[in-house]
Amino acid sequence: MKTAKIVLVIISVLTVLSFINCDTKGDTMLLYQGHASFRLTAKNGTVIYIDPYAGEGYDLPADIILVTHQHGDHNQIKLVTQKEGCVVISNAEAVTGGQHKTFNVKGIKIEAVQAANANHDPNVCVGFIITIDGIKLYHAGDTSRTSQMGTFAALKLDYALLPIDGIYNMNAQEAVECAAVIGAKHNIPMHTKPGTLFDMETAQTFNVPNRLIIEAGSEIALSR
Repeated sequence: MKTAKIVLVIISVLTVLSFINCDTKGDTMLLYQGHASFRLTAKNGTVIYIDPYAGEGYDLPADIILVTHQHGDHNQIKLVTQKEGCVVISNAEAVTGGQHKTFNVKGIKIEAVQAANANHDPNVCVGFIITIDGIKLYHAGDTSRTSQMGTFAALKLDYALLPIDGIYNMNAQEAVECAAVIGAKHNIPMHTKPGTLFDMETAQTFNVPNRLIIEAGSEIALSR
């Protein structure tokens, strides 16, 4: 009987410890601020801004700021309050001599990838693949189809954020073709219409089966 009581006590202690050590963190969140601007918040509270420029939602101080290129509608770092030790990765750090770099910051993997078209020089423009809380998210930056997109299917991306405006970037139809090559679980249209935060009519022309339309100002929980 004494042995049985000891076993029960041990089980009880282990149960309590399991509750103490269980994952009580929140969701990984994605806020679409508009145009090509996004805010990512990790489960542990790490905050990442991508191409700050549009909309609201700059109230959370940044741990990481990513800038795909230096056009004025993608690089407004001044909008963001930076935490002490904030890491800023722009195209200047992300691609040098045609070589795209990978960074590991605060447990988050950030891989620079190709971005290019007639309006965007691949030597000074990048996209980013971000691995956060096990979720792989591709922010294409300003681009049309690139040769590197053909390798992305092997990465099993969870989300792809693709520009579709058809003025400075590929149009919705080319973005559909890119989405088929990339093979992400969810495809989110962005950079829908220059001069606006978001244009629903254009977004709806991005006709892929796994399309996920997020209106500017909306925030969603990400999943694998």
